[in-house]
Amino acid sequence: MKIYKVGDEKRAACEVCQSFQTVSFQLRDVPFSDGSGLVKNVVVGVCKTCDSVALLPFQSVPAVKKQLETQRKAVESRVPAHMIDILNLASAKLGATPEFIPLLMKYYIHMLATHPVAAVQLVQLLTSELATGLANKRISLKGREIHNDINELKSLSQISNTTELLKGVVLAINNDVLINPDKQRIAHLKSLVATVA
Repeated sequence: MKIYKVGDEKRAACEVCQSFQTVSFQLRDVPFSDGSGLVKNVVVGVCKTCDSVALLPFQSVPAVKKQLETQRKAVESRVPAHMIDILNLASAKLGATPEFIPLLMKYYIHMLATHPVAAVQLVQLLTSELATGLANKRISLKGREIHNDINELKSLSQISNTTELLKGVVLAINNDVLINPDKQRIAHLKSLVATVA
């Protein structure tokens, strides 16, 4: 395996130019092709004709894998058992099985992260008696955007603790689906259930 230094050059296929071009190895921030993230300051081959990234040398693959793993790392927390019961009941009301719970949670986290007024209301939900109890059940959420959505929701709601934030999300689901059914939201969620069933 050849190790390339910044400034080294070689010929490589450039997708933008649709031909073989001279590439120069440089440090660049490189976005993932699906737009889901960015690998910062990694050695890549840059086309000298169009200035686009034409080549990812083998030496840079571990840095890319590390960034991908970070994005896919699960968000995990422990919550009281009755909160899992709430999620099971909400899933059943939507016509789904318990396997729908992670998707339901991610939907709500994303929705709340894009609605500042709704996000602020999580603090009020955490003052209810349902927000208390021994944390003996685990919630695990995976996905490329979950970390970004949680960080955005923490900022909007001013809830810095991930466990408290997830408890607030569960209580928002409880309110919208079970206590004061939001017909429009329930219809949207039922459509989502139908697409993943």
